[in-house]
Amino acid sequence: MYIDGVFSGGGIKGFALIGAYEAIESRGLRFARLAGTSAGAIMAALIAAGYTSVELKRVIKEVEGKQLLDDTLFDLPFVRWLKIYFTLGLYKGKKLEQWIDGLLMQKGIRTFGDLAPEALRVVTSDITNGRILTLPDDLPSYRINPHTFPIARAVRMSCTLPYFFQPVKLSVPHGKALILDGGMLSNFPLWLFDEEKKQKRPVLGIKLSTRTMRMPRQINTGADLFSAMFHTMKDAHDARYISRRHERNIVFIPVEGTAVTDFDLSDEKKDALIQVGRSYTEAFLKRWCY
Repeated sequence: MYIDGVFSGGGIKGFALIGAYEAIESRGLRFARLAGTSAGAIMAALIAAGYTSVELKRVIKEVEGKQLLDDTLFDLPFVRWLKIYFTLGLYKGKKLEQWIDGLLMQKGIRTFGDLAPEALRVVTSDITNGRILTLPDDLPSYRINPHTFPIARAVRMSCTLPYFFQPVKLSVPHGKALILDGGMLSNFPLWLFDEEKKQKRPVLGIKLSTRTMRMPRQINTGADLFSAMFHTMKDAHDARYISRRHERNIVFIPVEGTAVTDFDLSDEKKDALIQVGRSYTEAFLKRWCY
């Protein structure tokens, strides 16, 4: 049976999404269309390219997280601050893009034109023009041919965590637009498929979440204010959208105790996250009425 799928962001915690995909595959379900943000964009792109869960588990065991980060000259706090100040991020993100591009090329996929129409949507944030940017749908408004746009570049844009990665520059008619992590504006783009007047098939959402109930934030300093602003941007839009009608089609996977940017994750922690994703998705699918 074919379904549509939406994967949420979550940084390095996205390993849990592989376990979810494994449970979905074992259930005999296949994806016709996919959408994702940040780590969810990586998953969606690789699944759309034809990767199985077995292949994805092998891929992550072969790569060290640090291999996906561009080199920095010095690791002193003051130098890092200067780098962020002048380049807007610690790492360029080019190595991450090259890694994704290499994986896609192994399946004969490079651009959106290599996939079936509507097979993949990736969510990013255009901070220059202040808008959610959905790729490849919105590319024509930037006078860019969506069929020739590299999928790996789109995924890198969606994964560009502010200050950790440098913004990606997208050429536009009157200059350049700076593109950042899609999670800033929509970390779980379930709305992409719900906007259709008539759904073609069931839509399943996979969302990384926390067990604990969120408490009001204490905002006393400028750093507190920035943190609160960022998390509000990341979560408020999607939280309002998810209603009881949507909850019955969403797998909520609790992932705690791992930092979003923990690229030194051990194989044991990777396996633990995969197991969490698999077990929660298996339990959900047993009761899912699609």
